[in-house]
Amino acid sequence: MKLRILISLILTILISGNMAGKKPSHLWLGGDISGTTADEARGVFSADTTGMVTENTQLMKNYGMDAVRLRVWVNPKDGFSSKEDVLKMARRAKDLGMEIMIDFHYSDWWADPGKQYPPKAWEGLDLEGMKDSLVAHTQATLQLLKDNDINVKWVQVGNETRDGFLWPLAQISQGNMQNYAYLSQAGYEAVKGVYPEAEVIVHIDNGYDNPLYNRIFDDLKKYGAKWDIIGMSVYPFWAMQAGAEPDATSTILHAGDNIRKLAKKYKCPIMITEVGVESEDPENGEKIMNMLFDMVINDVEGACTGVFYWAPEMFRTTDFYGHKHGYELGAFQNARPTRIMNSFTRAAKLMHED
Repeated sequence: MKLRILISLILTILISGNMAGKKPSHLWLGGDISGTTADEARGVFSADTTGMVTENTQLMKNYGMDAVRLRVWVNPKDGFSSKEDVLKMARRAKDLGMEIMIDFHYSDWWADPGKQYPPKAWEGLDLEGMKDSLVAHTQATLQLLKDNDINVKWVQVGNETRDGFLWPLAQISQGNMQNYAYLSQAGYEAVKGVYPEAEVIVHIDNGYDNPLYNRIFDDLKKYGAKWDIIGMSVYPFWAMQAGAEPDATSTILHAGDNIRKLAKKYKCPIMITEVGVESEDPENGEKIMNMLFDMVINDVEGACTGVFYWAPEMFRTTDFYGHKHGYELGAFQNARPTRIMNSFTRAAKLMHED
């Protein structure tokens, strides 16, 4: 145990200054608040620390965020995260002067490393049919936003696509890397056709895993797929749960090392498009987030240009029987922000220091 504490201390020292370099020209601070309208529909509204109900987009801005991330599902059964629902949230962000990232899941429901299932309407399509559907959906969503005078700054073509997407047709582990690259490129071109200046992101999880990123992006490049930004998820909790990292400090150190290597190799910026820490230990969560912000601001030569917290407004509850419910890596408790959110205010201040 003493050895582990000593190692963590050494790693913290390394992160906090031994590799310091230039800051990013701008560090975008954001949250994926896609679930806001669904929460509101069931009577759950965010509040500030005093208990005053505050619209979630405004609350994020109050903590120093200047961007939002919004997911898109193709034909969601309840209508939330449809392109029309995304427009509602995008209008709120625009009214507050916040930039917008659109995250295409290319599914009717959650798409992540464990599930990347095509929308029901696309099932059974061949490669060209899947491409046509992906392009049509991408363009229709973005065109709706553009027609309503919404500027989209970033677009994710897929969500956490470590094993490709639209399974099994473009599933990497099934030998379909070339199909994944082909469809990714189709998405890239669809985005540029509507928003030529938007930056396209390819997003992978396990931000600490440099060999994973090398494999994916080497193959994307090999098969002719383009991207503007590499997006990564950094979740110390899940890394430790999987036994891939011993602690949060190691996860952040290795993510920082990965950021530096990827930026140098692929000559593109990196964004942490998802991050989260345990909401039930906000003191430790704040320390972890501050450590991460110190890393991306000071230790990666300006290569990381944004950090987005996933569903900060979510929190856990305990029922009569002591069973816990809800998402463990939000940044709220009892519908109010915890001190985890203060890390964004701190990061905004650090970026404005000389």
